[in-house]
Formats: sequence, structure tokens, C-alpha cells
Amino acid sequence: MSRRPIIDAGPGLNFFAINKERLLFDTLGPLSVPETVRDEILRKSRQDERFRAAEVVWRKLPERLMQVLPDDVTPELEAVVRRISRLPMRERLKHRKDLGETMVIAHAVVAAEASNDVTVLIDDGPGAKIATLEIRRLRRLQADGRPVGMIRLISTPTVLERAAGTDYIPNKAVMRDMYARLRGLDDGLPPIEKTNLLSPSIWL
Repeated sequence: MSRRPIIDAGPGLNFFAINKERLLFDTLGPLSVPETVRDEILRKSRQDERFRAAEVVWRKLPERLMQVLPDDVTPELEAVVRRISRLPMRERLKHRKDLGETMVIAHAVVAAEASNDVTVLIDDGPGAKIATLEIRRLRRLQADGRPVGMIRLISTPTVLERAAGTDYIPNKAVMRDMYARLRGLDDGLPPIEKTNLLSPSIWL
């Protein structure tokens, strides 16, 4: 069984800030975010002028497109958060740094351990590394015969690659412009030359 993709605050802020939410939803389908990520999107959109449009977009999103996952302490979430952060969940929730991606990964792992397949959209390097470790752990459990699902890790370039050649990104010039706008909001994104976004293979 597949669940809605779970996205981190960075990609959400970036796509919403440049008013490309339709590209995001049409490419990935209905999405979900932990409460922590919702709060981070709203907080940063109020604190940083570059992201002001993100709150406007967020307020218009119906639940059929964006589901908020509760960050209530449960035994399942507690186990994952404690394993990846080495802190009790209640304690981890007190510290904002990297909290959003921690909760994205935790919700995804809980879903996977309940035999669901789930995609996570994370651009942050350390967060992606933690997600990769959890993916490897799930593969080991599968190899041992455990009935677990899998997590698929994607990033902003993955989303743009899927949208290449559509009405949203009809050609390379539009791709360059859109990626430059996104990277202007998030310098953690790699230079476009280090992605596959200009590769002939996606512009057939």
C-alpha cells in the first residue's frame, strides 16, 4: 500500500514561494507534512520576505492536497525519533534545529513499518543521509522476511526532472530559470550542471 509523499519544509517553502505549487502537486500528487514542518513553513514565511508568498499558498491548500500529520508522541514515533536523534521524542521536539526532517523521516519509517511504501522529499544533506540509513535498515528487515514497506528518497531535482517536457517546464530555458529561482532561495541545492536537469535523456 502506498501513502502520500511526505515533504520537508525546504522544498515546500521553495516551491510555494515561487508559486509553483501546482507543479509540485501535479508531479507528486496529494502530499503530507508533519505538524513541525507546517509550523516551520509558516514561521519562515513570516520571518523572511523571500518566502512571504509561501504562507499565502499554504492558506489556500485544501486537505485533499495537503494533509498535516500529528506529531503527538506515540510508541512508534518515539522509537524512531529516539533511534535517529538519540533523544526522547518529547525532548527532541523542544529543539528546532533539523526537527522538520527528523519528523518527516520518523513518520515515513512508521508508515513503512506498517507495510506501506512512502516517498519523502528532502533536500537537506544530513537529513537525506539519515533517511538513507533508515532505507537500508528497512531493506535488511525485508531481507529477513519482515513485512515492511519501503521509503523512496527524492529531492527537488527529482521533482523537476519528472516535470521536464510538461507545460510547467516545456524546455531547457524554462528549466534553467526555474532552477535558478529555487536555488536563489536555497543555496544548498547543487549547481544545475551537477544535476541531470539538462541531460538529453530527459528532453527526448
